[in-house]
Amino acid sequence: MRGWAGLLAAALALGACGLGGGSTSGGGGPSQPAAPPAGGGVRLQEVARLTAPVAIATRAGDSALYVAEQAGRVRRVRNGQLEARPVLDITGLIRSGGEQGLLGIAFPADGRHVYLDYTDTNGDTRIVEYAMTDAGVDGGSRRELLFIKQPYANHNGGQLAFGRDGDLYIGMGDGGSAGDPQGNAQSLQSLLGKILRIAPAASGGKPYGIPPDNPFAGRSDARPEIWSYGLRNPWRFSFDAPTGDLWIADVGQGNWEEVDRQPGGSRGGQNYGWNRLEGTHQYKGSAPAGATPPVIEYSHDGGACTVIGGYVYHGDAVPSLRGAYVYGDYCAGWLAAVTISGSTVSAPTRLGVRVPNLDSFGLDEAGDLYAMSTDGPLYRFVAG
Repeated sequence: MRGWAGLLAAALALGACGLGGGSTSGGGGPSQPAAPPAGGGVRLQEVARLTAPVAIATRAGDSALYVAEQAGRVRRVRNGQLEARPVLDITGLIRSGGEQGLLGIAFPADGRHVYLDYTDTNGDTRIVEYAMTDAGVDGGSRRELLFIKQPYANHNGGQLAFGRDGDLYIGMGDGGSAGDPQGNAQSLQSLLGKILRIAPAASGGKPYGIPPDNPFAGRSDARPEIWSYGLRNPWRFSFDAPTGDLWIADVGQGNWEEVDRQPGGSRGGQNYGWNRLEGTHQYKGSAPAGATPPVIEYSHDGGACTVIGGYVYHGDAVPSLRGAYVYGDYCAGWLAAVTISGSTVSAPTRLGVRVPNLDSFGLDEAGDLYAMSTDGPLYRFVAG
């Protein structure tokens, strides 16, 4: 591949590195980027090699890692061993390559189903459900929840995650091309450029329900599925389980990468500014009223191009990282962490390790952290 981010870097000039320095807070924007110091006491241990792995999920009561490969296979890694046979293969349903393919995977709390986000053979997004059995995935149980037409081949988003509320959150890019030419991210009539929130069970004759406290539920001028908007390509986001905080890594256009943080307990409805803003910087027109600024921002100086969102770490393998949010950059390959105190996010610290072509992170059932590359390796974070 080089994968979705490789195409993004080449086609849309998302080049170069550098990381935001200084402290930031939930109420204000990040300070001017500066390179943070190296350090962190982290080492990466290769666990397995796959074919273009892009996402990880875990199932309650199951110690295995379920890894989505871009081409359309779900693979299982158990006790550090990659099982030879995929637990699900839907390559025939998918257009894969560039930024398209099987892009997201998630399990609900009861582990009885698995949810996938993929681009179909026409390049459009489909969110589907499969039932789980003792043997794995029941391939004949496919149920489609959501279909979203994609105007271009890039900016498909793809992240799926369940919140503490039991609802399914879906990351959707702005539909692609460059600069959001259709104005999708700021439009409440479009599902593109958004985080969506749905109740995945069928409801009222429809394949999913709308949580009644969604911020735009009941409005005739907005799609009720929308949780937050003004996003360019929220390729990876995650929940911090103890707090409910939502961390959204939103891939930038030509100059700035950003990470947004929505505090647990939020009622949603945040506007993160795209395409009026790229990070905290004016892009097209004036800033939207009440736009929520990022808590992390960095420029494309030095080789960075695409922010890859991670997780707040609560595992035991790397004590020095506990309570820190870990993320990285696809092109530059560096990994970095910030700490959180109340509404304040610290200056980033580089961890002193690199993952070339970094494209995603994941957690296992014990809370230990993994990183993966489109080149194939799956790494576990251990103390250095």
